[in-house]
Amino acid sequence: MKAMLLAAGRGERLRPITDSLPKPLVRVKGRPLIAWHLAALSRAGVREVVINLSWLGGQMRAALGDGREFGVRISWSDEGPVALETGGGILNALPLLAPGPFLVVSSDIWTDIDFARLRIGSEAQAHLVLIPNPPHHPRGDFGLDGDLVVNRETDRLTYANVGLYRPELFSGFSPGRFPLLAVLNRGIAARLITGEIHRGEWCDAGTPERLTGLQKRLGALE
Repeated sequence: MKAMLLAAGRGERLRPITDSLPKPLVRVKGRPLIAWHLAALSRAGVREVVINLSWLGGQMRAALGDGREFGVRISWSDEGPVALETGGGILNALPLLAPGPFLVVSSDIWTDIDFARLRIGSEAQAHLVLIPNPPHHPRGDFGLDGDLVVNRETDRLTYANVGLYRPELFSGFSPGRFPLLAVLNRGIAARLITGEIHRGEWCDAGTPERLTGLQKRLGALE
């Protein structure tokens, strides 16, 4: 299975750090955030990784190279000066990811999710990892009815920014900028998206406060 690490965003909430450094290269416990994912993917047996680029993409290429250091092979999906958002970015990278299911992980999270154990059913077009709602996102994103992801107003969980996807989920969408939520909502309405709950370690390091909190948590886990 191939994997895609979403890494093209500007990182507005982490400014001024990200004015001169791509968000995925922000260091956590001495390693860039994205390096944690590359190591975890390698442990899970993933050997081919696609990374999308936009803001300060040259720094990303220089820092990660061809991925050999991490035990993977990196292919780059360059989106140019304006990032295509999550949905558009994945669609743009599909030629590098298809034809089978692929894993998508946002590079600005830190987690102990075991990528090797994630599975997608033969009838599903996506399988999402959900987590109990963190303090900064109390309303959550989606409900879970058995293993089926549903849209509802109560009893919701937060999408962990980790999921398995089939290329077919993106059929009919046109190239350009659009959010992944548009793709997910269509799949949920068609009852084609399953999910599971992860109750282990997870952190969205997208703000200076949460980044500092993550550093402290990792120090406490030693």
